[in-house]
Amino acid sequence: MHASLAREAIAKYIETGKILPVPSGLPPEFYEKKHGVFVSLQKGKELRGCIGTYQPSHENLAEEIILNAIAACSRDPRFPALVAQELSDIAIEVSVLSEPEKIANMSELDPRRYGIIVKCPDGRMGLLLPGLPGIDETGQQLSLVCQKGAINPAVDKDMEILRFEVEKYSS
Repeated sequence: MHASLAREAIAKYIETGKILPVPSGLPPEFYEKKHGVFVSLQKGKELRGCIGTYQPSHENLAEEIILNAIAACSRDPRFPALVAQELSDIAIEVSVLSEPEKIANMSELDPRRYGIIVKCPDGRMGLLLPGLPGIDETGQQLSLVCQKGAINPAVDKDMEILRFEVEKYSS
């Protein structure tokens, strides 16, 4: 349901340039709950777009999925916007995030189970979803997330580390 909603939102946006209204008839959690959501697009074995929010920023889960799906297909600065001819070749994964929690030490991390957020007081931040291929050790995960956020752990001693879990839905 999550990934099919993302696909429907992407298809409508690509075909019409319009945002899919939140459909009726979804399970109650789509209207009642709020979660951070990442939408990842894959073409073959290659990433084709990934955008998300680690904290909910929209009215409900359905709207979070719809708007992040549109952003993943059209506003990921690493990729050109998706075109209609590509849609049938795209695999979609929706990751629904738990509330991030601050950790006291690195032993509380596991890159297969937890995603990681590193934040600095000046606003720099990096985020990595869990279960990424090739990221099997906590040190790798921390190094990569710091690199993404332009954070140097040797200098930025006041950085905050949070972890979160995800529920993944694919189509």
